[in-house]
Amino acid sequence: MGYSPETEALEICRDLIRIDTSNYGDASGPGERKAAEHVAGLLAEVGIESQILESESGRASVVARWGDQDSSRPGLLIHGHLDVVPAQAADWSVDPFAGEVVDGYLYGRGAVDMKDFDGMLLSVVRARQRAGVLPNRPVTLVFTADEEAGGVLGAHWLVEHHPELFEGCTEAIGEVGGFSTEVGGQRLYLIETGEKGISWMRLRARGTAGHGSMGNDDNAITHLARGLLALGEHEWPAAEGPSMRILLDKVRELTGADGTVDELLAHFGPGIRMIGAGLRNTTNATMLQAGYKHNVIPGEAVAYVDGRFLPGAGETFPATVQQIVGDRVQVEPFISQPALEYAFEGDLVDAMTVALHSQDPDAHVAPFLMSGGTDAKAWHKLGITSYGFVPLRLPADLDFTALFHGVDERVPVDSLEFGAKVFDEFLNLA
Repeated sequence: MGYSPETEALEICRDLIRIDTSNYGDASGPGERKAAEHVAGLLAEVGIESQILESESGRASVVARWGDQDSSRPGLLIHGHLDVVPAQAADWSVDPFAGEVVDGYLYGRGAVDMKDFDGMLLSVVRARQRAGVLPNRPVTLVFTADEEAGGVLGAHWLVEHHPELFEGCTEAIGEVGGFSTEVGGQRLYLIETGEKGISWMRLRARGTAGHGSMGNDDNAITHLARGLLALGEHEWPAAEGPSMRILLDKVRELTGADGTVDELLAHFGPGIRMIGAGLRNTTNATMLQAGYKHNVIPGEAVAYVDGRFLPGAGETFPATVQQIVGDRVQVEPFISQPALEYAFEGDLVDAMTVALHSQDPDAHVAPFLMSGGTDAKAWHKLGITSYGFVPLRLPADLDFTALFHGVDERVPVDSLEFGAKVFDEFLNLA
């Protein structure tokens, strides 16, 4: 090959972790400008020009053209985000922004979401650029702001204000997928072929305000509590879409077992939290607002619910939630984004599969529908087909899905090196 694509993956990821880009969902965070300048500098060092674009002061994304721009082949968009969710240092065993390596793991906020991929990608790009080994198709590299708050100031802003930057791109690669899990004693790599829709809702209950010492059968907090309890106890039925049907068939193949959907999902161990959510709509109450004094019954109580729906369920989902919570609670849409799902077939999927086998000949590969949302929802507006592919070969006993937004977020150092090699091979094939 003549170059080592994995050489800088750890170093670049560590440096990015040490740049605090915490996204609080408002203007209180540090923003991504410092990280964007660092990425632009790494690209400039090897002769790749880039643009830093700000949607608001400090909310910066990086865009660069790479590869064979004269090729007649469709363009490939490769994207990662620069922001991270906040971290409470007191909860961690290490400083979440120190980028420490402990027992073979790189710790830090963003280690798996998703500065690991930023580091792997930049390591590969820089190595190939130095060696003069460019992809034989146009590539657009994008490092976005604000993904952790829905991408309003990042990917969606870029699509709305600078769609020309993505002209010619038909396919995209980003988070979350490509990581391994153990099923039936064998490594199974999961490629994200879709993601659930987002339906964040505000639930509002109204009642009669009054003195806390008196009887009141029209208490807004009570109405809201009943609705939230009904929603929390509701069992959404399983519904197998194309991606999850292939995944469950792969589980049957690897284990020789059959049974209910939940019995098959149990083979993923703790990973069932994320993987299993790809088979059902979900609703989780996340915030409550009510009252202003201990002895005053408020006239209104509000809750916020994180709703995620399967492809094809977007039209009926809010109405079903309203039916569940009852007529004393009003369901109001807050943020809505569509569900996406793409076919697990074609040249790009073949390239991902072959690239994984190049570094792990025993690999098994299957698609899955991701429970959360990514910048893919923005690219979808431009007709770009997106897959999640951040290749990581992980220890069988690592509860990887718990590390997303979790305490002591960490990634194995050898997984970073593995991922860089796989992604380099992917670029040879894509």
